[in-house]
Amino acid sequence: MGGKNKLARFKELDKLSRVVQPTKDDVLKGISLRGKWNSDFFKNKNPIIVELGCGRGEYSTELGSRNRNQNFIGVDIKGARIWYGAKKVISEEMDNVGFLRTRIEWIKHCFSPGEIDEIWITFPDPQIKFQRAKHRMVSPDFLSVYHTLLKPGGVIHLKSDSEFLHGYLHGIIKVHELEIHESYHDIYNQLSDKPEHNAFAVKTFYEKIWINSGKPINYLKFSFPD
Repeated sequence: MGGKNKLARFKELDKLSRVVQPTKDDVLKGISLRGKWNSDFFKNKNPIIVELGCGRGEYSTELGSRNRNQNFIGVDIKGARIWYGAKKVISEEMDNVGFLRTRIEWIKHCFSPGEIDEIWITFPDPQIKFQRAKHRMVSPDFLSVYHTLLKPGGVIHLKSDSEFLHGYLHGIIKVHELEIHESYHDIYNQLSDKPEHNAFAVKTFYEKIWINSGKPINYLKFSFPD
């Protein structure tokens, strides 16, 4: 992407109604929408599904298109990527989809406890090096935050090309006695008889790259004990 195009998209984000861009100070104080996403942003009482590290928002927009009775929020720090999803939801009048531009580690300041029904994590960086372990989006510290923000019975979906991350999460789940609902090491073979499954909702930009390189795509759905 050219530098001029990138700057233009950053500027346009400020005018897009489906994008929330709080400053760092706003976030750390607790944004005004915290606890009020249903009433003030979506203006309904429908379930809220959050996609963390959403990139271009492929999952948020596609799932939002399929499920108009649910609300979707794509979260990412990279505005030039969010721009794509935001333009789509506006052009297609998808009032049940929005985007929050902030860091994942700050989401505890953006949502109230029990405000989220489901979380999707799609193709995160596995952070394989040991010294980067705390940055894994399914590390115990991150999971603790998600647990607080999810409603009782709320679920987390991880879709990844990393067998390492899939195995790491299985270890965390076992240690902390979390509940696995579904687990597949190669969804395009193991789930081929369920084409309607949400794991197949869309092939993201990066997913297509991994598939073309022959990497199996894994999927894990789990929840915290009541």
